[in-house]
Amino acid sequence: MAITNDLTANAATQAAPKASSAEAAKPKSASLISSDFETFLRMLTTQMQNQDPLEPMKSDQLSVQLATFSGVEQQVRTNDLLSALSASFGATGLSEYSGWVGKDARASAPAYFDGSTPVSIDAKPPLRADTAFLVARDPSGAEVYRQSISATGGTISWDGSNNNGGKVLDGLYAFTVESASEGQPLDTVPAETYAKVSEARIENSAVYLILSGGVKVKAEEVTALRAADLP
Repeated sequence: MAITNDLTANAATQAAPKASSAEAAKPKSASLISSDFETFLRMLTTQMQNQDPLEPMKSDQLSVQLATFSGVEQQVRTNDLLSALSASFGATGLSEYSGWVGKDARASAPAYFDGSTPVSIDAKPPLRADTAFLVARDPSGAEVYRQSISATGGTISWDGSNNNGGKVLDGLYAFTVESASEGQPLDTVPAETYAKVSEARIENSAVYLILSGGVKVKAEEVTALRAADLP
């Protein structure tokens, strides 16, 4: 009847409680769900208290509303639990990498040359190669330096020299290893570089390391760690 609908509508209008300081700290989505849950509870209580005695709510209607009430309650609890677990896992993940900050990490990524400090590069030609070259390229992809290296590879220190006998400008440079066997090209593969870790952060549930020059790599892509400033 009209009396039930009117009271339900009034209850919905008056049901929105003032947010407490604890609720203000919750994520926006969790606060909205909790607010909807409390509003629904107030509406249901008001509706049951103000039923028309001559036409009470049918049992099947009450069952549906109670089931809805139960579902909303479970959703609120599940979201709160997931938020707590996410925060816990995030803190745990970062703590594992706190000891990496300040160390040199090796990864297949561009390296930042600051104009004076040599870049440490790990070159790995294929086993069947008899000749190999280390190639440095600037952000545009242009070759700036080429050096013949041992076919067995190893760690190489690049001081910023270019093919003209001068020095490159400070910036990011990518390195590759070109190999050949008996004069026939074999492969061109990325070379790994060492760079100091300045920060560890979580983005989209993955841990990233921020290296010198702002280079960002996934923690899982790091293949070695060493004390900083080693040759």
